[in-house]
Amino acid sequence: MFKTDLEIAQECVLEPIRDVAAKIGVTEDDLEYYGKYKAKVSLDLLNRNKDKEDGKLILVTAINPTKAGEGKSTTTVGLGDALNRMGKKTMIALREPSLGPVFGLKGGAAGGGYAQVVPMEDINLHFTGDMHAITTANNLISACLDNHIHQGNALDIDIEHVTWKRCLDMNDRTLRNIRIGMGAKANGVERQDGFNITVASEVMAVLCLATSLSDLKTRLGNMLVAYNTKNEPIYVKDLGIEGALAMVLKDAIKPNMVQTLEHNPVLIHGGPFANIAHGCNSILATKTCLKLADYTVTEAGFGADLGAEKFLDIKCRFGNLKPNAVVIVATIRALKQHGNVAYEDLKEENVEAMLEGCANLAKHIDTVKQFGLPYIVAINEFASDTPKEVEALENWCKEHGHPMSLSQVWAKGGEGALDLAEKVVALCEEENSYAPLYDVEDSIEDKIHTIATKVYGADGVEFSEEAKQQIALYNKMGWDKMPICMAKTQMSLSDDAKKYGAPKGFTITVRELNPSLGAGFLVALTGKVLTMPGLPAVPAANNMDIDEEGHIKGLF
Repeated sequence: MFKTDLEIAQECVLEPIRDVAAKIGVTEDDLEYYGKYKAKVSLDLLNRNKDKEDGKLILVTAINPTKAGEGKSTTTVGLGDALNRMGKKTMIALREPSLGPVFGLKGGAAGGGYAQVVPMEDINLHFTGDMHAITTANNLISACLDNHIHQGNALDIDIEHVTWKRCLDMNDRTLRNIRIGMGAKANGVERQDGFNITVASEVMAVLCLATSLSDLKTRLGNMLVAYNTKNEPIYVKDLGIEGALAMVLKDAIKPNMVQTLEHNPVLIHGGPFANIAHGCNSILATKTCLKLADYTVTEAGFGADLGAEKFLDIKCRFGNLKPNAVVIVATIRALKQHGNVAYEDLKEENVEAMLEGCANLAKHIDTVKQFGLPYIVAINEFASDTPKEVEALENWCKEHGHPMSLSQVWAKGGEGALDLAEKVVALCEEENSYAPLYDVEDSIEDKIHTIATKVYGADGVEFSEEAKQQIALYNKMGWDKMPICMAKTQMSLSDDAKKYGAPKGFTITVRELNPSLGAGFLVALTGKVLTMPGLPAVPAANNMDIDEEGHIKGLF
């Protein structure tokens, strides 16, 4: 019987975070402690090292996720540990988990097996309070906006054209579409409203893309909240609260340091979803790692069609980052599901289905190659993988000229990724021709078309009438020269979650667009993707508990 991720994490004897920080030359003067094993890292640390040459940047991405699991975070942590075992000064940069998935279906985001970040329970729950601060800042905007309308509406805000939504870090479908201000006049002006999940809030995107506290404040001020009755934009700065918002986020902007099970330093900061947001940890955390370490391993959410595309088209563009190599994670189980094997049958050997599912892997490889980056396929091993399946996948990689490595990090930690680490180090020494896929000066339609055809493999894009009207407005406002953040199902290359593998002959439907002017990009919502998820029939929360001594069980 295998130990659970939680049991493995609970058995770990953690080192004091000051000792972990000392391994990369960070002293107590730059740490703000949250207990013995967590700390905020001062922004002064990055400022003092800003002229230092960056280390190598390694991006970990994956195929389209399935219920079978891919292990992207697990591979990221294991690779970071392996590089440190080789004597390479390495840091890991990850995102913070959202409570919605933790209590819902997906679970936490601290890795798995013997490739985890700890303290696992803290990271997956309240951590250092960043999510709460972001939620508070978002809802402070909502409160001030509705109060302004109630108090006379000097800005002439059109209550039918308020774009800002409230947020909550929980999956709660009942809050997607609500009516507020009902009842007595003292309750405010009645209008239609709704909630996003916190990780889809523009405040989250702004925090992750800000390069300083002053940049954060400017970005917060530039966020669009509504239009007036003349169809002119109203921004946060028009409400005069950007200073208060920055104050609420003064600690949240600082990266969080924790450790792996092998006691190597990790920065965890920011947590935007990659299906409805840009899916990357903060620029500040990544840049800090690049200045302190020779190698930085980071991940971007879901498959290369979402997280990696946004990392390479948005985050790298804004942060002036130059990645050196990409690791594409796949599992034999997930490949079989992309080959149309039912989840219940994945433990059965099926070489044919796996090879059919490799079409999905091939498309993600193609995407990474289009960005001009060297790559390697990491096969994240499961106990149910058979020798025939492993051999067939290795042969498929060889036949198609794809470098690969069998990763055993779940069972062995860093030791299980030594081969992968050696190959990644070699890739980092190669010259690359990285460049974003599109020019921001292209039209909105052309940028979306580029992503849909080159990354998803679509035949084209269809725009709803609402989307066409929004594009016309954004062109008029001068908002058209921004990157595009696609909101799309993570389960498929298409915008239909049920289409596995590498579908052909489909179009992407853009139903609406939202300007995230503080973040600096336009969000294109496709298909049926939602910015407030719901819970499954049996939420993960049903299997969680805590005893009198405070020991948690059921968290994963």
